[in-house]
Amino acid sequence: MMGTQELHDRRTTASSSEPERLERGAEHSGSLTAFARGRRRELAVAAVAAIVIALLPLGIHDVYLQNVLVLTLMYAALSQSWNILGGYCGQISLGHAIYFGIGAYTSTLLYTHAGLTPWFGMLMGGTLAALVALGLGYPFFRLRGHYFTIATIVVAETGLLLVLNWDFAGGAEGIQIPYGPDSWAHLQFARDKLPYIYFALGLAVLAWLVTFAIEDSKWGYWWRAVKDNAEAAESLGVVVFRSKMAAAALSAFFTAIAGSFYAAFVSYIDPDSVMGFQLSLLIALPAVLGGIGTLWGPALGALVLIPLTELTRSYFGGSGSGVDLIIYGVLIMVIALARPEGLMSLFGRRRKSRRGP
Repeated sequence: MMGTQELHDRRTTASSSEPERLERGAEHSGSLTAFARGRRRELAVAAVAAIVIALLPLGIHDVYLQNVLVLTLMYAALSQSWNILGGYCGQISLGHAIYFGIGAYTSTLLYTHAGLTPWFGMLMGGTLAALVALGLGYPFFRLRGHYFTIATIVVAETGLLLVLNWDFAGGAEGIQIPYGPDSWAHLQFARDKLPYIYFALGLAVLAWLVTFAIEDSKWGYWWRAVKDNAEAAESLGVVVFRSKMAAAALSAFFTAIAGSFYAAFVSYIDPDSVMGFQLSLLIALPAVLGGIGTLWGPALGALVLIPLTELTRSYFGGSGSGVDLIIYGVLIMVIALARPEGLMSLFGRRRKSRRGP
């Protein structure tokens, strides 16, 4: 039988561990409350930012600055889409221009040859791009690291060559979208840039909200686990292949939507402008610059990178000496060397300093 002293010791241990369990439970509940408060704060900041951007064009009457704002918002949405696959899932793609081109050409061809509204073309282009991403993902996601990145570049360049020699799509000359009366139905506005600004803002907000919703869902945790260590994630029950395929399809869908919008915005597309390798780099760079795998990184990177690109091209590119590219490249290197983890690390360090060691 159990001795009296031993029974007393066990009861003492149980009674002393009860407050510890209550304390741990209180700490866990407190952390959940702080997490929920942080999520609500993220939404509040996003809402304020969207309202400020929506009011900003009312005070900007220069057409050039309005164009810069449209491109900045569009690339914020594009980079957010790329970040789903490259940032959260860790699959670095440098061939996203193929999805952008699919969206641009699908909506343009349906509009010019069949008279279908660009809105329908966007959905068709996004769906087709997602299917292409799934088809490419089946063999490509068996590759690891830089082999996957090289494969995405090869496929994008192959798609560019195919379109260059596709007479139905205009070949190397491209396609001029015929002008019509200003209307939301055809997404055409000859002089008024405000509709394009608000559409680009809506697309950027939608991409951000989708990322926000997924970030702390099952898929979000799966993607980050795959990014950190695919083998360990699979041993814990994560379906790695299916996770990558879902990220690729979602990323391609939003990229194609942006491509369709760009075609309507400029009213002219050609293979180099919507499927070139430089475009793939420009889609990925804002996320890398702002903070890869973060919620605000792509938007912050686009806010810095796209105006920088357009302004250096405007003020220094006219001479044809390449000064704009030199200045642009030097600034990118300075930012990359000063903040290799992205500009979001500035805010991360500030929060850590406030919390203490």
